[in-house]
Order: sequence, then structure tokens, then C-alpha cells
Amino acid sequence: MQQGFPGQHTTTTMVTVGTTTVNPTIRFDRSLILTLPSILRIAQMLFSLLGFICVTTTLFAYKSQGQWFNTVAMGGFWYTAIIFIFYLFHVIEKLHKIPWLKIELVFCIIWCVCNFVAAVVIVTCVSYDGALGFAAFFGFGAMIAFGIDAYLKYMRIKRGEIAQGERQASKTVSSVTSPAY
Repeated sequence: MQQGFPGQHTTTTMVTVGTTTVNPTIRFDRSLILTLPSILRIAQMLFSLLGFICVTTTLFAYKSQGQWFNTVAMGGFWYTAIIFIFYLFHVIEKLHKIPWLKIELVFCIIWCVCNFVAAVVIVTCVSYDGALGFAAFFGFGAMIAFGIDAYLKYMRIKRGEIAQGERQASKTVSSVTSPAY
């Protein structure tokens, strides 16, 4: 950008300085249960578990469609349960150097797609057993919960946040004008 006299040149440099504040002690935090991310995790676990139960009560549990649905449902349930416990006991905060949000984002996207496929596969079999209709409903519910969670994680990553703890960033702008020769 040209400013002042001809021949002068201004260079602007922006430096971002960040500080991360974490408490590395493992402790139970009951207040996290009523946060939006925790409510989404609880919904993911409930939808997955209820869908699993619906498919398991039918003869389709032994067919490839039912096995695929149950694999997706239990994979989502156990992963989400473990992550939920990690958050409740601040294990995530203790291990804050791991890019938890990115790991969770990838998992949520993959499980959103897998739940969609599993629910669609089960919908094609609904005429054989009514419980499969409920399983498909729970599969689509899990898909929506994982999709919303993925979007929220993406937005947190964009803002430069960490999974648990605080990160504060401040920007410093400096300008240098070179003399004209």
C-alpha cells in the first residue's frame, strides 16, 4: 500500500500471541452435563443404544444389514461414552496438547455418514419387522446429533479454541515505513 511521499513503502506485520490456561488435575465436573456438547453426546449415546436394542430384538440382527447397523450403533455408543467420561473427569484438559477437536470432528463426520447409510439400509427392511422402523428413526436421530456436533466442532476449530480449558489470543499490529531515496 503506497502512503505518504512517492517511493515510501509501508509494511504491516500482524503477530498473534496466544496463551493456553489449563488445570491438569483429574476431577469430576458435574456442571458439564448440562452443556450443549454434553447434551449432544447423551443424545448420540441414547439414539445409538436404542437403535441397537431395536435391531437386536429382531431376526435381522443376524443378517448383514442388522450387523452393519449394530456395528455402527455400538461404535458410536462406545466412542461417545468414552469421550464423555474423558470430558467429565477433565482428562481432555490434562491431555490438551492432543488435537481433540479435530479428532472428534473427523469421527463425528464419519459417524454421521455411517449412521445415514445404516439407517437407509434398515429402512429398506422395515416391511419385515416393525422394530426396524424404530431402529431407522434412532439411526437418523444419531445421524443428526453427530452432524450438529461436527458443525459445532468445526466452528470451535475455526475460532482457535481448544477442547477443554481456555485459549486466549491477542493480535499485535506494527507498521514500518521505509524512507524514500
